Amino acid sequence: MLRSMYSGISGMKSNQTRMDVVGNNVANASTTAYKKSSARFTDTLYQNSIYASAPSGGIGGVNPGQVGLGVKVAGINKNMIQGSMQTTGNNTDFAIDGDGYFTIDKGKTGAPEIVYTRDGSFSIDTNGDLVTANGYHVVDSTGAQINIPNEHPKGSTDPKKKVTSFTVSKDGSVSLALADGTKADNTSGFNVKLGIAVFKNPAGLEALSGNLYGVTGNSGAPIANAKYGNVNQGAIEMSNVDLSEEFTEMIVTTRAFQASSKVITTSDEILQEIINLKR
Repeated sequence: MLRSMYSGISGMKSNQTRMDVVGNNVANASTTAYKKSSARFTDTLYQNSIYASAPSGGIGGVNPGQVGLGVKVAGINKNMIQGSMQTTGNNTDFAIDGDGYFTIDKGKTGAPEIVYTRDGSFSIDTNGDLVTANGYHVVDSTGAQINIPNEHPKGSTDPKKKVTSFTVSKDGSVSLALADGTKADNTSGFNVKLGIAVFKNPAGLEALSGNLYGVTGNSGAPIANAKYGNVNQGAIEMSNVDLSEEFTEMIVTTRAFQASSKVITTSDEILQEIINLKR
């Protein structure tokens, strides 16, 4: 069989994977804090038809002549660039302007499972715990759950003081507004701070369902005492998908797929001509 047929098959398979990636990007164009992906190709094996030789005996050198055997997907890369900020006015929504990920515990009681997210669309459950849309707990850097109490926590000189609202500063520190006009923060015994994790290679994180990421060997563990971006309360990060780019990528991928299929049909016509020589 002609090598060109197998090259065409590899092109169709690779562009099919590329279209899968584009389709997922388009589907998540409105997903909070979604990071788009892109497929990267590389050539595969080569067969030498002409071997290279150095100049000698008054004869010049000869360049190698090689026939390629197709293409393959070299990688599917995440683009971790920050998406645009969208103001919501909801005090349980948060967006990180800069580096960093919110720390989430998706494990059951007694069996913590720490994951990370850029999706700060949180809510407060009946226990006063800050949770994700799936009910996973938002935690601090030690893994302790973030809890917003109804009354001033222990350590206050007047703990029957009611909590009317709460705010989160740029560094993730939580403070409580009390009914008497005062506030509870780290100066009055209320030491609560969102856990913000920073990674040396965030593109190495493993994407999980629910806008969550898991640590891998290539992402590295969270960097201790690392600087991170500002936490903005009342806002969320939008998807970084650019639909105009994705539609252009879709057109290019479609044409490349069609061209690869044309290689197969043209190669088949050549084989048919060879078969017809016997007639």
